[in-house]
Amino acid sequence: MRKTKQLLLTAAILFSLLTKVHAGDTTAHIYHPEASAAADIARAVAEAKATHKNVLIQAGGNWCSWCMRFNALTTQDAQLDSAIKAGYVVYHLNYSKENKNLPVFAQYGYAQRFGFPVFIILDENGNRLHTQNSAYLEEGKGYSKTKVLDFLQSWSPDALNPSHYKQ
Repeated sequence: MRKTKQLLLTAAILFSLLTKVHAGDTTAHIYHPEASAAADIARAVAEAKATHKNVLIQAGGNWCSWCMRFNALTTQDAQLDSAIKAGYVVYHLNYSKENKNLPVFAQYGYAQRFGFPVFIILDENGNRLHTQNSAYLEEGKGYSKTKVLDFLQSWSPDALNPSHYKQ
């Protein structure tokens, strides 16, 4: 009987690990409740200004499986990772029971109203350009690479360059 219990426990652990690998690891801690979000965003804006990029704020929490799916997709897919690195400084804005960062969310138009993750695009001066409901980037049981790439390209500094639209 004891060997049967051990075998079942081992099988359950292996199944759990395989499921995690298959679904994408959602246990990464990319959000930091203890962080000073306002100061971190100010640093991201300064970096964006120095590098002529925009800031992509991904708001959510370590508890949010869809937040982890988006992060996994955009960091593991070479084309999406390249689009982000070319046009954005990324900041993960925490929203959790430990720290909801309500003053920061208020500053950016209460983006949490869309659920999580939600994306806030700032220009290199820290002005909010766009808030994106992530539901529009979904397809099936995940995110659409095509929709995510279109979103990233549409709000990149290059897409917003006025010289592209001169008569």
